[in-house]
Amino acid sequence: EAKAVAKLAHSNILEVYELGDHEGRPFMATELLEGETLRERLEGGSLGWQKATEIGAAIADGLGAAHEVGIIHRDLKPPNVSLTAAGRAKVLDFGLAKYEDAGAGKDVTQAPTITRHTDPGTVLGTLGYMSPEQVRGETVDQRSDIFSLGCVLYEMVSGQRAFTGDS
Repeated sequence: EAKAVAKLAHSNILEVYELGDHEGRPFMATELLEGETLRERLEGGSLGWQKATEIGAAIADGLGAAHEVGIIHRDLKPPNVSLTAAGRAKVLDFGLAKYEDAGAGKDVTQAPTITRHTDPGTVLGTLGYMSPEQVRGETVDQRSDIFSLGCVLYEMVSGQRAFTGDS
């Protein structure tokens, strides 16, 4: 996660100040975010289309910046979006991200996972927000994050999750 986020510098993504190791324990120092998660905000019901559009555009901007450098989030959902007291939406938790150096010349859809090695057919993410190809354990790309954003947008406007089943 730290390696992925450290490559990003965008106002809608959690800022990482330092990565290191202290007494054998890795750490990541990030900006302090005061506010609430989108999940907490949604506990009060739908946000209406205007607020949902504003927050959705900010999330899309952050994801776009990540995609430009070859990072696929793979776990976009309301708890992974912070709404700061200053009114900014920030994408958090790149722990399931996959990354490929954009300059390496490889197809981004074949990028390895950052924090762990996954085998074909391994499913990572949160049911109800994952794209169909992600649920099937297939290779994902930026479009999977866009699908997840659509699920989040739906929830912000309607006040309920787009997909609530067990499968």
